[in-house]
Amino acid sequence: MQKLCAALLAAASCASVAHAQAGPPAPITQAGPIYSLDQAVVAAGGSAPSTSAATAAIEAARAGRTVAGLRPNPVFQGQIENITGSGPYRGVRAAETTVGFAIPIELGGKRSARVGVANAQLSRAEIQAAIIAADVRLQVTQLYVEAVAAERRVTTARDQARIAGDALRAASVRVQAGRASPLEQQRADVARINAEANVERQLRLSDAARANLARRIGQPIDGRLDETLLDRLPDAAAYGPAAPVRTVGTLALAAADADFSIADAGVRLARANRVPDINVGPALRRLEATNDTAAVFTVSIPIPVFNNGRAAIAQATAQRTQADALRRVTALDIEQAITDAQAQAANAATTARAASGPALAAAQEAARIARIGYREGKFGQLELLDAERTLAETRVAAIDALANYQNARAQVERLTAPAPVGGNQ
Repeated sequence: MQKLCAALLAAASCASVAHAQAGPPAPITQAGPIYSLDQAVVAAGGSAPSTSAATAAIEAARAGRTVAGLRPNPVFQGQIENITGSGPYRGVRAAETTVGFAIPIELGGKRSARVGVANAQLSRAEIQAAIIAADVRLQVTQLYVEAVAAERRVTTARDQARIAGDALRAASVRVQAGRASPLEQQRADVARINAEANVERQLRLSDAARANLARRIGQPIDGRLDETLLDRLPDAAAYGPAAPVRTVGTLALAAADADFSIADAGVRLARANRVPDINVGPALRRLEATNDTAAVFTVSIPIPVFNNGRAAIAQATAQRTQADALRRVTALDIEQAITDAQAQAANAATTARAASGPALAAAQEAARIARIGYREGKFGQLELLDAERTLAETRVAAIDALANYQNARAQVERLTAPAPVGGNQ
């Protein structure tokens, strides 16, 4: 054990040199061009059912705006008087027939108020489409990162299986030369078997991750994934003192603002609906008794006795108050979420930078020294196995740390995604 400690100390002293030489494991060799993350996002956006639903919602909102701007239809009216009575009014001899139209005239700005509500609903639908697009990008990014990490775990597992095979051959040579007990060869064989089984497990997980990504984007993946995605880390200086979080312009706050705009437009519509409309229209009346024709002009005004619109205004006002409160709550929640996500991304970057840098370099150097020492008889097999296990765990930890950073960065981008710019007024 003292020899192993000496090897680890030597590895630590050589870590800076080894880090310059050590890099990520070689990617899995596959034919075809690189299938990038952006290509996957575009493919997923075109095939996602949620995207189709968002597009249909925008079309419905546009149609609703058209409907809101339409004027009321005129009403055809027909009336027959003085029929089936008594005396001279028996039968239809004295019938008076009136035919005309009634044209509703909206007062109080109802039409413009309806259009205002429809415009606010259209803006909300467009923001919701942007939210869905951002969610799709986040989901595809997470699946893509997992697929890349799974392939890198396969590469690491194959490398460890190769190292275990080399260790088995070295143990066999030592046993045949009488320098070691046959137990060492058995231990090395067990390590090789476990390493090969781990390769099979990692291959299945990699195939599953790739299949999940292909299923999400709605098409098979042609070519290799971008292995360099995991290694894109920010500079250490990029994470200094935390800057004030600004939620203005983010999708979440824009959605809350749009909900408030809808509620505010609803108050204006409720107030406009309090003003009674009038129906006016010309008509012609035919007098059966004299066979003469006369013009008639009708005017009708509803009397707001039972429903004067106050309850509707109270309801709309309460809904606007609720939307305003929810908007303030959303602003606080999104600030907290962005702050937490930025801290997680910064911590993930620090962990990834250490795990894939000095820690990995030290583990590689320790394993290299342990292999040399074992072949030369300076270290025992237990020290070698411990160093190899530490290297394997450090490699996997580095892959996990890199994947965690990419996922954290994607989450920050999702929370700070800008709302679409444009108006529908």
